[in-house]
Amino acid sequence: MAAIARPHTALRISKLPLSYSRCPLNRITGPGWRCPAGRPTIAQSATRGFRSSPLLEKKYTKDHEWVELNDDKTEGTIGITHYAASALGEVVYVELPEQDLEVTAGDSMGAVESVKSANDIMTPVTGKVIATNEKLQEKPSMINKGPEAEGWIARLQIGDAKEVDGLMDLEAYRKHTEE
Repeated sequence: MAAIARPHTALRISKLPLSYSRCPLNRITGPGWRCPAGRPTIAQSATRGFRSSPLLEKKYTKDHEWVELNDDKTEGTIGITHYAASALGEVVYVELPEQDLEVTAGDSMGAVESVKSANDIMTPVTGKVIATNEKLQEKPSMINKGPEAEGWIARLQIGDAKEVDGLMDLEAYRKHTEE
């Protein structure tokens, strides 16, 4: 028997176990459940796009950036979180970092401009920019559609993998956004 997604309007997504998500129709979905419209849930869509393995380590900053590390923690993909993207509103321009730019954790490496405001993109870890998401130049709204997937901003060669240990995991980041 196929599982059916049931709406639970009283629950907040941040209060749910990590195996739960919200589908684009704003319904809470549990493990194995599908959106009635056949669309992927937010958690399912986050595994699409740039992400190649669900086992990659993803960490978050208090400034609402994320870094997803490869298996050997030598490279990381950086972007802004869903929380930041929704707070910004419609993104209209993205200033990407330059190739081979050396950055230190906490440095500004670009900017995101929306109809509401302009904000710097802070790098969560020290490293060297090895790639940027050039598609954002033509379609900055990709950040709104998938900030933690196809809306990634840059890839870094990580200078010190131990810096990642000081960042938040998903559970800690959710608690941070509730404060």
